[in-house]
Amino acid sequence: MTTAKTVIIEAFGGPEALKLVDLPLGEPGPGQIRIRHHASGLNFIDVYQRSGVYALPLPSPMGMEAAGVIEAVGDGVTHLKVGDRAAYASQPPGSYSEARVMPAAQVCPLPDAISFEDGAAMMLKGMTVQYLFRRTLPIPKGSTVLFHAAAGGVGLIACQWAQSEGITLIGTAGSDEKCALAKANGAAHVINYRTEDFASRVKDITGGKGVDVVMDAVGADTFEGSINALRPLGMFISFGAASGKPPLIDLNMLAAKGSLQVTRPTIFTHIGNHKTCQQMAKELFEKVLSGDVKIQIDQRFALADVAEAHRALEARKTTGATILTI
Repeated sequence: MTTAKTVIIEAFGGPEALKLVDLPLGEPGPGQIRIRHHASGLNFIDVYQRSGVYALPLPSPMGMEAAGVIEAVGDGVTHLKVGDRAAYASQPPGSYSEARVMPAAQVCPLPDAISFEDGAAMMLKGMTVQYLFRRTLPIPKGSTVLFHAAAGGVGLIACQWAQSEGITLIGTAGSDEKCALAKANGAAHVINYRTEDFASRVKDITGGKGVDVVMDAVGADTFEGSINALRPLGMFISFGAASGKPPLIDLNMLAAKGSLQVTRPTIFTHIGNHKTCQQMAKELFEKVLSGDVKIQIDQRFALADVAEAHRALEARKTTGATILTI
């Protein structure tokens, strides 16, 4: 039987829990495809899953996004055929692998002009930005957004996306170098949260008004300041918790701070519908093909070095996107 090298976890833990093994590779059933990967993307959700913050049934393969070539197609799959270039961000995990069989609905045809590496680096991050700016709360031109971790993989796409749509993005990052990177990618203003009180700086930048929207994947470290940076009726979007879970919210506090709104979306809800997922990917591809968004891959690791990649990601030593080359 054909096998594929695949990264799995057998128990939750640190990067050392990641194991590279050979797993059987079968034929796709109805509604499935088999894809041969060229590259796989790394995301903080992978860390949450590996550590048990998001519990997976064990043992479990790892990885949520990749790009490659379709090798086989099961019954009922009409949007993909053998030989197609494709990319995805999708449940269930398994993208840290040479190849896999998986559901076809969230696998998207990849335009020829977009490389496999860019495809692997952009799907989860880019469709996250798409739903943050267009689906969670459609954000009109002229709005002001505070975006935390603006020099990360999602952040750099968000900076460019906002600039392309006439949205003022205030980005935070943990070093002057990362702030400069966010600025170079379209952030209108940048704040080093290690040396400045970002909530106070936001009020200075906005003339005391506060921002329309906060987009926060950092969590515990930034929650209070984020709430204080919002204007009355503003929206706080929590889409991750890299520093730990944010505190429980007192609804009366939201009233006292100016009738604030709070939501916690996930990409997997937004892409759950096949047609919606394909449309989100199409809009992302259009941004990249037009040049409005350029995918920045700053770290590349071999599949066998996945533990090292996780260590770098958790230590916040990365900028832009990180991929595994396969």
